[in-house]
Amino acid sequence: MRVFEAYGCTFVRQRGDHLVYDHPKARRPVIIPAYDEVPVTVIKTNMGTVGMTREEYFALLAG
Repeated sequence: MRVFEAYGCTFVRQRGDHLVYDHPKARRPVIIPAYDEVPVTVIKTNMGTVGMTREEYFALLAG
């Protein structure tokens, strides 16, 4: 969640254990499950939704 928030996503609402974020470049909402470990496929899908590259993701994760 913090990586996507650092990239510019803003929290909109929560429904159950899913957090819904909005991003200016995204055509649809970014859905992040509030799990202890989020599957890699979910992260990659959300990265594609907001236009985040792999390098940007790892830079934000480290920072």
